[in-house]
Formats: sequence, C-alpha cells, structure tokens
Amino acid sequence: MPRKRRRVEVVVISDVHLGTYGCHAKELLAYLKSVQPKVLILNGDIIDIWQFSKSYWPAAHMRVVKYLMGMITKGTKIYYITGNHDEMLRKFVGFKMSAFQVVNKVVLELDGKQAWFFHGDVFDVTMQHSKWLAKLGAKGYDTLILLNRMVNFFCHKLNREQVYLSRNIKNRVKSAVKFINSFEQTASEIAISNGYEYVVCGHIHQPEIREVHNQKGSVTYLNSGDWIENLSALEYNAGKWRIYKYKEDLDTLLIDEPEEDELMTNVQLFQSLMVEFNLKRA
Repeated sequence: MPRKRRRVEVVVISDVHLGTYGCHAKELLAYLKSVQPKVLILNGDIIDIWQFSKSYWPAAHMRVVKYLMGMITKGTKIYYITGNHDEMLRKFVGFKMSAFQVVNKVVLELDGKQAWFFHGDVFDVTMQHSKWLAKLGAKGYDTLILLNRMVNFFCHKLNREQVYLSRNIKNRVKSAVKFINSFEQTASEIAISNGYEYVVCGHIHQPEIREVHNQKGSVTYLNSGDWIENLSALEYNAGKWRIYKYKEDLDTLLIDEPEEDELMTNVQLFQSLMVEFNLKRA
C-alpha cells in the first residue's frame, strides 16, 4: 500500500552533489517521495558538474533526476537555482519547460512576506578569485567523505556511534566558523537592505534558521544544508519554516531498491537529457 505523502507549500533542497561518492541519493529520493510540495526550490549544486564522470553515475543518482522530471510533468513548480558546482547551467538561465525554470535567484511571496532564494557562492572569496583552489578542495572533500564512509562502516560493525569528519573539522577550525558566520551575516544584511523578510541559501552545507538584526531591521536567515552529511531540507507550510532532517525521520521513510532495467544505461540517459536540454534552449 503506497504511503501518503505530506502536503507542503515549499520545499528547499541544495548541495545534493549528484555524481559524487558522498551523495546520499537513495535517501533523498525516499524523502522526495514522502512529500508533495506545491513549489520545489533546487538551491544549487544539485548535479556536481565539476566532478561529473562517465565512470561514476549510479542508478540511484539517475533515479533522482527521473523522479524530478516526473514531478515537473505532474505540475510541481520547480526552480533550479544555479550554484558553483553546476555553474555550467548559468548559460541556460531563463530557460523554461512546463513547470520547470532555471534561474540564478528567485523571490517568492509567502503569506505576504518576501523570500529571497539564491545559492550563496557569490559571497565566497575563493570562488571569485581562486576557482582552481575551490575545485581542488571539492575533490579533497569528496575523498574525505569516502574515507568517512569507510570509518563509519567499521563503527557500525563495532556498535559505535558514527563520526562526521568533515563536519567536525568545520565546527572546530576557527577560520571555517568565522567564514560561516560572515556568510550568514552578509546575506542577511543585504536581504534587510532590500526589504526581504526571508533569505534562503545553500552552499555552506550548514542547516540553519535564525533571526538576524541590525540597525536597519531584521530578517530570517535560512540554510537548507546538504545531502552529503546533514541530509537536510527546508520546508515552509502554514506560515512557518522548519528544518527537515532525514536521520530523525528514518521510521517513516522507505528506500526503494533499483529495478534491474534501471542499471543498464544511466550515463547514456543522463547525456541524452543534457542534449535535449541544449536543443530546447537553442
């Protein structure tokens, strides 16, 4: 018997990084199947084009893409906001297909309040001046995540708690904490100066909802986190925001196993989708 999906006005996910070893595509698909949003915001770095390889595109990753396409055909409004790892898609900004649209940012009115959505890499100095260093760091991050999975495999066997190497490093290194605080403050101050009530970002993989105040006013800063470590999303319903965390919802979700015929031509299918995308753009 199919499970009843939760109706949600707006769902925001970001930093999925499809095409990398750290991506939790099965868990994301289980979450997407559990909700029925009116609007879905894909807030950047959904497909990791920086690290995309023909040798690594699992069935689970393709199934996420196919499910999102199915949501479009069923009328779910989807905004794909470009990030730094999928910056190639910025050449397609303005592209519309049915209920799907590619944008760099979007402003929505939610119960009379203005919500500003964008990825956030524009505030990253490394991205602006040393993109090669950012790409090198991305590969190092993916390697660290792969190592983290191996460590947690043995933790599970030894009945010990899981460890989160990257998250712990970011939380303990003062420069990383300072960057996160600066990122949040900068985004919030710009939102306040533009009269927005909400500013919704991704990029830093740090799920958050908090009020930010300055002399000019206040704003609610939100970050959807990621599907590498935190496995989190933002949900807006009945005038309220909340952070969804997959790890707190395991009992209510069902992870499907791939069908045999889904394992055949995932890379070819993905490439054909990109070709079709280019043709429609032209």
